[in-house]
This record gives sequence, structure tokens and C-alpha cells, in this order.
Amino acid sequence: MRIVKEPEVRKNEILDAAEQLFTVKGYEAATVNDILSAVNIAKGTFYYYFKSKEDVLDALVERRINMGVKMAEEIIVSPLPPMQKLLAIIMAQKPQNQIQEDFKAVLHEKDNSKMHQKTIAQCILRLSPLLAQAVKEGNEAGIFNTPFPLESAEILLAAALLLFDDDFFHWTAEQMAAKTAAFLSAMERTLGAQAGSFAEFMKAFG
Repeated sequence: MRIVKEPEVRKNEILDAAEQLFTVKGYEAATVNDILSAVNIAKGTFYYYFKSKEDVLDALVERRINMGVKMAEEIIVSPLPPMQKLLAIIMAQKPQNQIQEDFKAVLHEKDNSKMHQKTIAQCILRLSPLLAQAVKEGNEAGIFNTPFPLESAEILLAAALLLFDDDFFHWTAEQMAAKTAAFLSAMERTLGAQAGSFAEFMKAFG
């Protein structure tokens, strides 16, 4: 007897299988046929939901990004002061459990460079507007002073994602401390904040 499942359930089954395959085999090595076998579906069913393997990759990355965006949205509407909102949003993007740690490890695999690039791009595009809201609140409160809330958020987020990515750099503990201090100083200057106002970030990043 053929089992008919809700579209969203079936779609997530395909994504779950693809995520597992990308973890084990790598994005480049995994094929659409591998996904079909894992979910036990026909090609027609797969192509009803996705146009290609790259389309699956896009959806998988989007699903992961959505988790971070949801947490950021909750932080933005919270009663936290603007500076604490910025810190909370940034810290919320760190892996929260073993599954997310495993996904981060997948991004750092050589064969998954495309997934890694897409994730970084989507993080910047999706999270910057939320960070910008916190910056605007800081402007209104007199804590920050920048005419470019969104652009400042994009620049800082892009710099953080690159500078503190283990796939690009392998800093020693001493180097990491220096990079973090320099980055926080750059945040203060970019946002027009008082020197030393981001000192509390140092402990959180460590």
C-alpha cells in the first residue's frame, strides 16, 4: 500500500537524508540517486520538491539559517538594551548542540566548500537587517552614532564570519585574543560607540 505523506513532511525527509549524506560523503560526492535510495522515493517525487542537488543544498542551508534568524528575532523584541542585543544575537549563532556542531564540521569539509560559501552569504543577508535594528535602537538611545546601521552590520558580520572561521584561519589562543580585541575596537569605531564600551564582549567571545 502506497503511503501518502504531507508535502512538508516529505520535503523534510528529503532534506534530512541529504544532510546525512552530505555529512558522510561530502556534497560533491553525494548524488541525487543516493538521496532517492535513502528516502526510498522515485525521481518524480524528488523533482516535485527540488530542481537539482544544488536546490537541495539551498534549502538545507536556508533551514539552518532560519534557526539562527528565529533566535535573533526573539532577541530583537526582548527588553535587552541595544548593546546586549548585539552580543546575544552574535552568540546565538554559535552551535547550541552536537547536531549543530556536526553541521559546522560538515561545512569545513573540502568537498562542502559550496555549502560553506552559501551559509556565510545567507548569514550576512538574513542576520544583518536584525543586527541593524539593534544598531538603530542604539542610535536612538545615544549609545551608537552611525548613519549606516545596515551597512555597518553587514561589514561587521562579514568580517566576524571570515576572521573567526576555523576553516580559513587557525589562530593560537594568544592570536585569537588579539584579533578579538581588535575586532571589538573596530565595532566601536564603526558604530560610533564610546571606546571600551564593548569590553564585555571579550569574555563572551573567549
